[in-house]
Amino acid sequence: MPPSIGSPFLVAAFLLGLGVLLLLDLGVFNRKAHAPGPREALLWTALCVALALAFNGWLLWKFGSKPALEFLAGYLIEYALSVDNIFVFIVIFGYFAVPAEYQHRVLFWGILGAVALRATFIVLGAALLNSFHWVIFVFGGFLVYTGLKIAVQEETEIHPEKNPVLKFFRRMLPVTPQYHGHKFLVRIDGRRFATPLLLVLVMVEATDVVFAVDSIPAIFAVTRDPFLVFTSNIFAILGLRALYFLLRSIVDKFHYLKIGIGLVLVFVGAKMLASDFFHVPVGVSLIVIVALLGGSVAASLAFPRHRDDEAQDATDFDEKGSA
Repeated sequence: MPPSIGSPFLVAAFLLGLGVLLLLDLGVFNRKAHAPGPREALLWTALCVALALAFNGWLLWKFGSKPALEFLAGYLIEYALSVDNIFVFIVIFGYFAVPAEYQHRVLFWGILGAVALRATFIVLGAALLNSFHWVIFVFGGFLVYTGLKIAVQEETEIHPEKNPVLKFFRRMLPVTPQYHGHKFLVRIDGRRFATPLLLVLVMVEATDVVFAVDSIPAIFAVTRDPFLVFTSNIFAILGLRALYFLLRSIVDKFHYLKIGIGLVLVFVGAKMLASDFFHVPVGVSLIVIVALLGGSVAASLAFPRHRDDEAQDATDFDEKGSA
């Protein structure tokens, strides 16, 4: 594996900048619990994308076109996979009846956990690829299988009450029956209790583990540089919360996007499997990824679902949320 462009100084500077952004987010711009409206969500989404593109431009200026294209391809893959996260967040928030003004806080702390989790996964993945070349074929086969499964399966039903992490957590700590503002923990009669909001955060973090298993090998398929894998992941995660508030009411409109995401995973998995015999230039990979994702979005808009199907989906969601 070639040496990473991420020197210790560069990694430290990136983490420092990330910390400053998160402190400004929670401590200045979003000190009060509220539900961002469409305009605010659009502005934050545009800002997050602009930051990612600015970083991409800096990579192009500092290190040349190859790292910049690899970062952009990884960022697009992770950002597309974030749409699945959004669907899961909608189900979790509906199931626990989370007030809209507290959802932002859950997603903020979920991002902090995701940063640590992704860093751990990336370090382990890079170490495995560096020490055991055959792992690349395991990653590739897994991505092809996952991509085909996503592309052909029907909508996945999610049952939070069956999650083993949630069952274990409830056995370890008593939970209050109602919310206590934006607090995750409260003390009642001298005893410490978790609030339902902490359960929601645990569920969000548990689902991120599942998505990280898919997304991180997919980015390793377009770049082996751990710094580029990490930064593309983090920039996509930073934009996930704003994207959730922007798309939560219209995400079902992009019903063909799952097929596009599945095909992207199949493509990058096949690229991994064939890496010893055939090299796909990163520019070609980027074109294929954009074409698959853009084509699936265009198909969703050109061939919308029938109203009867959307009404049935809404009924199914209501039943899940009130279960």
